[in-house]
Amino acid sequence: MSDLIAKTAMDRRLADIITPVIEGLGFELVRVRLMGGATRILQIMADRPDGGIGVDECGEISTAVSATLDVEDPIEENYVLEVSSPGIDRPLTRLKDFEVWKGWEARLETTELVDGRRRFKGGLMGVEGDEVLIEIEEGGQDVTIGLNFEWLADAKLILTDELIAEMLRQRKVPDIDETEFDEIERSEGEEEDPSDLTKPDVTKH
Repeated sequence: MSDLIAKTAMDRRLADIITPVIEGLGFELVRVRLMGGATRILQIMADRPDGGIGVDECGEISTAVSATLDVEDPIEENYVLEVSSPGIDRPLTRLKDFEVWKGWEARLETTELVDGRRRFKGGLMGVEGDEVLIEIEEGGQDVTIGLNFEWLADAKLILTDELIAEMLRQRKVPDIDETEFDEIERSEGEEEDPSDLTKPDVTKH
């Protein structure tokens, strides 16, 4: 399983437990993270195979996953379960994601230095074998490079007006209030991470 889906040993254990439950409901696991703090938070992102998931469906997943975790009991401390959609500026966690979102801008980060850098920003150009193709600007020119999928430590789409419009066109998200987001990238520069589009379904354990 990719580190982008489940990063730590505990995340991977949780993924092994919840993946059959989520897939049994007709959805896919996008990412799972067990966060630390005074009260631990188990964050689960899920989606439909063809994209698009609503609040009611997140609630359905939350109910089913909660029941399974109550039986398996992998987390000793009290925790809060949050189930949400990947959002518009979604994390890209599976090799197929880079083909599905070909043509859209993304930010990628690698575990090790590649040609002296770890961070890459540009247009996704699909996949070739086990490599993710991304078009970046180098020396004033657009160059397409390949990054091995296993090298990736983080990857997500960049939130733009064009991406929002496309998601609405595909009706994979409800109507969007742009004030919900910290900033939408309309020009060069870094933006703050926006909120997930679908508010998480929260269950305390």
